Amino acid sequence: MRAAGGVVLREGTEGLEVAVVHRPAHGDWSLPKGKNEPGESDEECARREVLEETGFECELSVLLGLSEYRDNHHREKRVAFFLMRLLGGAFAVNDEVDELRWLPLAAAHELLSYDRERELLALLGQRAGESA
Repeated sequence: MRAAGGVVLREGTEGLEVAVVHRPAHGDWSLPKGKNEPGESDEECARREVLEETGFECELSVLLGLSEYRDNHHREKRVAFFLMRLLGGAFAVNDEVDELRWLPLAAAHELLSYDRERELLALLGQRAGESA
C-alpha cells in the first residue's frame, strides 16, 4: 500500500512551526497523510491529502523521507513525506480531522503519536539547526 503526506511548515512568531492534525477515528496526532488513489503519483497524493485534511494549498519542496511499516491489518505500507510550504487556505473540521495545531518542531515531536513521524521531525530539526 502506498501513501503520501506533508510536513507543512510556516514561519511562526517564535520560529519554524509544523502543522499536526488530530484524527479522532484513529485517536492519534499525526502529520497529514493518506493513501494514493489509482494512478496518482506520491506528489499528487501528498498535495491532495494535505488539502483534504488541513484545507491548505501547499507547494512541495523535497522528499523528506519514506516511512515503511506494517499497518494495523498487517499490510506493508510505504508513506512518502514531502517538505511543504504553506501557500494559503484555512483549516476547517472535516470527516477525518477535528483539530489542527501549528507547533514548534520540539513541541510537535512530543505530541506526535508515531515514532517514524517523530524521526522525520528530528531530521528536519537537525537540518534547520533546531532541537526536536
